Amino acid sequence: MPFTASWSLRLAAFVLFLVAAISDYWDGHIARSRNVVTDLGRMLDPLADKLLLVATLLPMYWLQNHSRFLVPLENAIPEPSAFLFVTPIGRVSLPLWIVVVVLGREAFMTVFRQMAARRGLVISAIGPAKWKTTFQSIWTGAAFCWFFAATWAVQAGVDGSVKFRAFAMFNGLVGVLAMTGAVALTLISLVLYLQRYGRRVVHPVATR
Repeated sequence: MPFTASWSLRLAAFVLFLVAAISDYWDGHIARSRNVVTDLGRMLDPLADKLLLVATLLPMYWLQNHSRFLVPLENAIPEPSAFLFVTPIGRVSLPLWIVVVVLGREAFMTVFRQMAARRGLVISAIGPAKWKTTFQSIWTGAAFCWFFAATWAVQAGVDGSVKFRAFAMFNGLVGVLAMTGAVALTLISLVLYLQRYGRRVVHPVATR
């Protein structure tokens, strides 16, 4: 739906993302509050997060990539890269290296968890990883919101209004700050996982 030129379909994509993100949070909350957390749930929950991340990050990159990370506001940006986040210092794109870092970390952790599971070790999400997921959700939500809002504003002829520009600036700042936090926590959580579980996964006998 984000790949279409319809603002209503892009709005539907934004709503579906909100449903997926909120239900993911409540799933974990209910499991913990009712004490029905299982080893299977600990393994499947991160996998569900990764599937949602891939399904949303790819259209985000397609619509927000640009040859420059920071593009001046006065520069015209051709399709399909016309949905960069708007900030006071310029339009911020989604560079390939961020996509590689985020998806690469998730792919590594999937393999790492499988290796740990074969040794009878279940790796549940740690605090920084949970915050990473939260920042990713805010970042993705801001991007999907911008896809439909910018499309609607152009078609409605209000993209040059003061109110819409203020909204674009606010949404862009939220998106960029959340993206920055998500990338930082992606790297921090990876290091913490390796420090906490690396030796037990690679050398399980030596740690008994």
